[in-house]
Amino acid sequence: MKKLQFTDEEKTQIVQKVKLYFLEELDQEIGTFDAQFLIDFFAEEVGAYFYNRGLYDAQAYYSARLEEISETIYELEKPTEFNK
Repeated sequence: MKKLQFTDEEKTQIVQKVKLYFLEELDQEIGTFDAQFLIDFFAEEVGAYFYNRGLYDAQAYYSARLEEISETIYELEKPTEFNK
């Protein structure tokens, strides 16, 4: 799997969210460097779990849509003398 990377803009937004979380939920201020370090740690150590869950969810979604399409096509069939 390719290393999880974010654009500078995305990373800035994520850093702000981490810093805000620490302040509001843990009543602790952390610096930008510490927040970036934490993000890098999570991206490397647990990012694959979130990535894989996204893949599984996408696969389930598209499988369900494909089933709906198959059912719709079946409903559109015209009767003929031939059996399937």
